[in-house]
Amino acid sequence: MSFNFRRTCVPFIALFIAQFYSLCGLAADAEKKSAITSQKITDDIYMLSGDGGNIGVLIGDDGTFMIDDKFARLSDDIMSSIKKLGGTEPDYLVNTHFHADHTGGNESFGKAGSTIVAHHSVRARLTTKTEIAAFDMVTPPQPKDALPVITFSKDMRLHINGHTLSITHVPAAHTDGDSIVHFVEANVIHTGDVFFNGLFPFIDVTHRGSLGGMISATDKVLSIANAQTKIIPGHGPLASLSDLQDYRNMLATAEKRLSVLKKRGMKAKDIIAAKPLQDMDAKWGNGMFKSDRWIEIIYDGI
Repeated sequence: MSFNFRRTCVPFIALFIAQFYSLCGLAADAEKKSAITSQKITDDIYMLSGDGGNIGVLIGDDGTFMIDDKFARLSDDIMSSIKKLGGTEPDYLVNTHFHADHTGGNESFGKAGSTIVAHHSVRARLTTKTEIAAFDMVTPPQPKDALPVITFSKDMRLHINGHTLSITHVPAAHTDGDSIVHFVEANVIHTGDVFFNGLFPFIDVTHRGSLGGMISATDKVLSIANAQTKIIPGHGPLASLSDLQDYRNMLATAEKRLSVLKKRGMKAKDIIAAKPLQDMDAKWGNGMFKSDRWIEIIYDGI
């Protein structure tokens, strides 16, 4: 039997992108460009939001530094927003992980001269075909211009525009290649998808993500944050320390409840039927998932 990728997969992928990456009910047609909104965090650090993951931008005399780049279709909008803020084509671009809502613009920015930096697992994922099993979504290998050219295993530092940028790998969290970026002097942290502010987070267990790893990664962020820290989450609004603490408590409560049931030998469908997280839906289930679907997705990562 022949398989027609375009006819069979493309419609599903378009639907998936609208459901998976558009948050808080703001689903958009995957072929339609969405506006990019900028939010000033400090005199030279900004958050860009819109479809896909949140972007962090640092602008100064040394050039422009950017964290993540959403979808490919938004590259022109992103660049336009940066120029309105007084920036230029990013000199450095950090990918917090490999998912397409955070790396989709890599090729455009790479061709424009951005030096792409990421954990070595991100480059490995981008050079091969990947599948997100929870959504049956397959992504082909990315072209050379989209690949990180500087990779690291544990951590690294960059010194740009008078800032120290500490980039730290947090293992087996959202994926196996997650990094958090700490603007040390500015007291700003970009968490990537380790933190979904106000939402049940997607955990990519196909690529070695886990609920326990998400908790550990959140603890890492908490260890360097304080009451004055501004936190750019992977998804959701700009956050505070208390927002992150609430999120960590939710993850820990979920892990405790779910691990007990799993240790009893209960399969995902049985745990879902028991509705152990239903009381969390009002606060955390207003984005991509209600608790039933979330349990189904993360079961193998518990």
